[in-house]
Amino acid sequence: MKRYLLGFDIGSSSIKAALVDAETGKTAAHAFSPETEMPISSPRPGWAEQHPESWWQEVISVSGKLRRQLDFKPEEIAAIGISYQMHGLVLVDKDQQVLRPSIIWCDSRAVAAGNQAFGDLGKKFCLEHFLNSPGNFTASKLKWVRENEPLVYEKTDKFMLPGDFIAMKMSGEACTTYSGLSEGILWDFLEEKPAQSLLDHYGIDARLIATPKPTFSIQGHLQEGPAELLGLKAGIPIAYRAGDQPNNAFSLNVLEPGEVAATAGTSGVVYSISDKNVHDKQSRVNPFAHVNHTPAHKRLGILLCINGTGILNSWVRKNFGSDLSYEEMNLLASRVPPGADGVSILPFGNGAERMLENRYTGSVISGLDFNNHERGHVFRAAQEGIAFAFRYGMELMQQLGTDTRVIRAGNANMFLSPVFRETLSSLTGATIELYDTDGAAGAARGAGVGAGIYSSPSEAGRYLQRINLVAPQQSQAGALEEAYQAWKLQLLEKLQA
Repeated sequence: MKRYLLGFDIGSSSIKAALVDAETGKTAAHAFSPETEMPISSPRPGWAEQHPESWWQEVISVSGKLRRQLDFKPEEIAAIGISYQMHGLVLVDKDQQVLRPSIIWCDSRAVAAGNQAFGDLGKKFCLEHFLNSPGNFTASKLKWVRENEPLVYEKTDKFMLPGDFIAMKMSGEACTTYSGLSEGILWDFLEEKPAQSLLDHYGIDARLIATPKPTFSIQGHLQEGPAELLGLKAGIPIAYRAGDQPNNAFSLNVLEPGEVAATAGTSGVVYSISDKNVHDKQSRVNPFAHVNHTPAHKRLGILLCINGTGILNSWVRKNFGSDLSYEEMNLLASRVPPGADGVSILPFGNGAERMLENRYTGSVISGLDFNNHERGHVFRAAQEGIAFAFRYGMELMQQLGTDTRVIRAGNANMFLSPVFRETLSSLTGATIELYDTDGAAGAARGAGVGAGIYSSPSEAGRYLQRINLVAPQQSQAGALEEAYQAWKLQLLEKLQA
C-alpha cells in the first residue's frame, strides 16, 4: 500500500497543502485555497487580524482540492504536519471556541507593551534570557488583550499560535511546541523552560499556555468529526508543527551552523543557523529555537524579517499593472537598467519593522520624473527596494557572525523573478540555490520525521533537488551598489533620523 505524508501551510494569504510520497520524498499533489488572497482586517491603522475559523474552512477546502487532484485512499495517509504564519495570537475558551479574531504577525499594536517590558525587566536580562526584546511578539499581544479587552482575557482558557489552533481543530487537544514558545518570547533560554519572568511581569497566568511538545513528535490524532470534513481517516497522527520560517529552513535542509535559507512571499526572511545563544542588542534580528533545537544540542534560527516584500510587489501590480501578469511585470522591469534610472522605493509599508527597531515608517517612492519614467521603472524599483532591504538586514546579521555565501530558497514568490534574484545575488555576493519545495511539502516531510518514517530531519532532506543556481553578476554589481548606498543614505537613514 502507498504511504503519503500530508502537509498544511497556514499562511496569511492562502492555505497550501501537499501530499508527499513517503518512499520517494516527491510531491504527489499540491493545492491552495482560496483562489484569491485571504483578506486581512485592519480595524485601526497598524492593526492586522484574521479569523482563525476562516483558516480552518480553507483547510477543509484545500483538502477537497487534493482529493480531486489525486485519487488516494484515506488509509494511505501516514501522518500530518502543519506549518503556520508565526507570532499570531489565537484565544479560545474552555469549550475551544474562538474569543476574538487572531492578532497576526504584521499587527503593530503591541509594540509599546513590548518596549515597556524591555525597559522594565532590563535589556541585559531580556537578551540573556529570551535572546530578544519582548517586542511585538505573541506574549506582548496577549498583554495588550489583557489590558484592553479584559472580558476576553477573563474568558480565555488557552492562547495559541495559528498552527496550534489548526492542530486543535483536528485533534481536540490544545498543545504547542517549544520552538513555538520561543517565537512568542515565551521561552527562557538560560533556564530552558517557559519564560515565567515575562509572564509574571505581564500578569499572565501560566496555565493559559497550551501543553508544549517537541516539534517532531506525536502531538495528537485526527478525530472522527474533523476526519469526515477533510475526507480522511480518523486516528492519523499529527506529528510535526513549526512556524513558517523554521519550517522553510527545514524544507531546504538548513539545519546546521553556517546554513542559510530565505523566503520572499508577503514578507521576506533570511534565516541562518547558530549553535550559540546569540542576540542583537537592539533586537532587530531575532534568534528563536530551530526545529532541531534541544538544551543539549543548541540550534537557533537567527531570523531577519522584512514585512514589506511580496506585499509591495502585489500593491505595485494592483495600482500600476492591473492589466499585467507578474511575468509581464518582470519582463518590463528587466528592460530597465540596474538602479531604475534613479527611481527608489522603501518597502516598509506593512506594519512596524523589527529591523528598524519596531518602527513603522511607511513606504516611500522617490526620484520619479514624469517626463522620463514609465511603470517599468516602478516595477524594477520595487524589486530592487526589496533586495536593498534584504542587504541592509544581512549587514545586521553579519554582526552576529553570519557569513552568507550561499542562500537556499524555494522556487516561488519573488524568487520567480529574474530581476529580484539576480539583484539580490549581485548586491550581496551570495550564490542563490533554488529548490522545488515549499512550506506544505516541508510540513509533510516533517510529519515523516515525527512519525518515525524518517530517522532524522537530515534524512528527510535527502530528497531535496536543486533546480536552479543564480550567481552574482559583476556587470551589475557596481550600479546596484551605488543605488543601494543612495537608498540607504538618502531615504532610509533620513527617515530614521
